[in-house]
Amino acid sequence: MTAHDAAGAPHTAAGDPHPAYPVGLRLAGRRVVVVGGGQVAQRRLPALIAAGADIVLVSPSATPSVEAMAESGEIRWERRPYADGDLADAWYALIASTDTDANNAASAEADRTKTWCVRSDDAEAATAWTPATGRSEGVTVAVLTGRDPRRSAAVRDAIVEGLRDGTLVAPHHRDRTPGVALVGGGPGDPDLITVRGRRLLAEADVVIADRLGPRDLLDELPPHVEVIDAAKIPYGRFMAQEAINNALIEHARAGKAVVRLKGGDPFVFGRGMEEAEALTEAGIPCTVVPGISSSISVPGAAGIPVTHRGVAHEFTVISGHVAPEDPRSLVDWKAVAGLRGTLVLLMAVERIGAIAAALVAHGRSPETPVAIVQEGTMATQRRVDATLATVAETAKTEDVRPPAVIVIGDVVTVGAKHEAAAKKLRGGQ
Repeated sequence: MTAHDAAGAPHTAAGDPHPAYPVGLRLAGRRVVVVGGGQVAQRRLPALIAAGADIVLVSPSATPSVEAMAESGEIRWERRPYADGDLADAWYALIASTDTDANNAASAEADRTKTWCVRSDDAEAATAWTPATGRSEGVTVAVLTGRDPRRSAAVRDAIVEGLRDGTLVAPHHRDRTPGVALVGGGPGDPDLITVRGRRLLAEADVVIADRLGPRDLLDELPPHVEVIDAAKIPYGRFMAQEAINNALIEHARAGKAVVRLKGGDPFVFGRGMEEAEALTEAGIPCTVVPGISSSISVPGAAGIPVTHRGVAHEFTVISGHVAPEDPRSLVDWKAVAGLRGTLVLLMAVERIGAIAAALVAHGRSPETPVAIVQEGTMATQRRVDATLATVAETAKTEDVRPPAVIVIGDVVTVGAKHEAAAKKLRGGQ
């Protein structure tokens, strides 16, 4: 049997044959009235603003966030209690005040004026329910599970997360524009790639991957995806980078969606700009997807902040693939030695002895703390501590191997204290 509310409109219970009818409201430029400026309004207003609605808030008070929306002109705020007639010409109403009498009166007006009305305090008295809503790349997911909003939110989150990370495959049925996405894969842990990067991987036809990219993600790709190890591209008469550029162009011109999967961020010592320029010159659309740089994330994973209040107000990231005495070096090591902040070295394991010696020769204290974090964010991560005076020998003794990030500065000792405290909380494990 179907029950009815005071206005004679049917409402449903679990198992009722008349569930709510889902529909997407196009509210751009249309009057929407919100009664109450509390937490419910604070959560719901951003979506109404994004929909382009002409929003009128009726409430004697509001949260600071809602007040900021009014001050910025995103909504109009009438600072008073609800009064009969406030819903005139409204297409949609959200009733969410803490005044039950006002809510009942506003709900009654919505019934008289045939205005779709949501009530946060009494779903049974409402003529509309707000679904748990999420968005991903132009897809809006709206979930209703009757009177179980937590389940609605959980189902929504699962669907949206699946769309974002590519685990829920929803192929585009329109023709895709061939092109190349330069995707930063992050420091190594596959969970640290960006949501957009993971989705583009799931949609790729061809993936050209660096050895430092998140390799575990490649195993998740569908069988039809061609995976190319950039280190194994035949170079012939070309330089390595030129050959990679040519491979990107060749596959894109063949109508493929190509992902260039790189470790860290494409533009942090990743030659991403060289590839972007080559693609632009060839007339190939190119999308850059930033990644989490190992220069920040790996020290953080080892408990080392690259900046810390009262310790370091700056950090400098340096490539160590060229020794200080090498004429190709572009680093002013004397100036670097004079900095008081943190130094982060990438690709520097092989030359850490020469770099440490150059810093000390230019005035940096030999007792300056140093930490080497090998295979950061991975299950095999390990941290080795030393000083500028001892780091060369320590790296050799500990058999440190790339990939590793080297941190130089007083923040290393801050990180050591943090790690010790964390280990104590873990029971010494």
